[in-house]
Amino acid sequence: MGKPTFSVAIPYRQRLPNLRRALTSLAEQTMDSSRFEVVVGAIDYSPEYVSLCRDYADRLTIVTVMASGGWNSSRARNLALRQVSGRILLLMDADMVLPSGFLQNLADNYYSGEAEVCLVGQMIDYRPDGVYDLTDVSGAGLPYEHYRAALAELQAGPGVRLDRRLDRDPAVAWTGVWAGLVAIPVATVRRHDLSFDENFHGWGFEDVEWGYRVWRSGTPIIMREDVYGVHQPHTRSGRLGDDEYRANGRYFLAKWPNLEVELLRTFGPADAARWLGDARREMAAVTGGGRLGVITGSAGGARALVVGVALDDRQQPADATARSLLDHGLPDEVLSLIGCALPYPDRSIDRCFVLPRLQQLSPRYRDAAHKEVRRVARVVTSVAAPA
Repeated sequence: MGKPTFSVAIPYRQRLPNLRRALTSLAEQTMDSSRFEVVVGAIDYSPEYVSLCRDYADRLTIVTVMASGGWNSSRARNLALRQVSGRILLLMDADMVLPSGFLQNLADNYYSGEAEVCLVGQMIDYRPDGVYDLTDVSGAGLPYEHYRAALAELQAGPGVRLDRRLDRDPAVAWTGVWAGLVAIPVATVRRHDLSFDENFHGWGFEDVEWGYRVWRSGTPIIMREDVYGVHQPHTRSGRLGDDEYRANGRYFLAKWPNLEVELLRTFGPADAARWLGDARREMAAVTGGGRLGVITGSAGGARALVVGVALDDRQQPADATARSLLDHGLPDEVLSLIGCALPYPDRSIDRCFVLPRLQQLSPRYRDAAHKEVRRVARVVTSVAAPA
């Protein structure tokens, strides 16, 4: 036998009822099971998990890579990614169930040739806030028959539009890449080193950052009405806006300090797409055709931040006033950001200097930047324009 067409990579820890339903939906695929494998990256060992895999041994090829340690979704996915042998990778979370024709549809309509495309599946009934009305908090309350019937009803139609990411502006399609259900050629993953960044902890942004790198690689990112799965509700420790989520957002911005990520962090995906061109024009207007940035360094021996700095073509401060505010005129860090979002923890800066250029921006960006510098700095000082 040759290599399978699909490798279904599932990160897993302590969600046995969810995983059982996910595997059942894979076992019921119309595609012959010899054409796909299931690779589980498990940060967990339990006899119950092994028993579950045994229950599907006659219907699925399941490869499990186990590791000890605390839960890290990026690490779990990477454990699986290193072992896949198929041509097309399907990233699928353990809390997803798929219609029976899912893999065959992908093979016939999206990956029949050598096209390199990242196909994002709709995650029906998924709530990013993680809040569900659960009668059984383990997620085990609904029998698989419930999902089988729902999937069959959806599959009987021409397609569905039940995921709001379908309406997302193509300019920021990467912001809708959630790794719960995503397909991409394995060769693309290998060529561009698209493993997941394990420096993200807890919940949030690790898959969007992965999608950002997919986009930077030049790989088209698409969503379609006929590609979807249903999400199983379950309890989740992480929430939008909690400490780990915010820390992950700061890490994302520190790794990719540019306008696209800054606007996403500040305004969300819809407004980031709408205002990207506008923000670039405003920056060019106040800098004479250049870009705005922020710099950090030492001022009087204290940690200082300067926002509203004009940057030159080498992304260095082009502004004598900005340099004069720092000890010896030397910045420790230069980031190409307006200042609407900053990669620094709360109150981690002793003093922030706000240059006049920031004041020349429209209230949308100016007010967001003022709010952000008050978050990160203990003292904020506005610098007057030179006489």
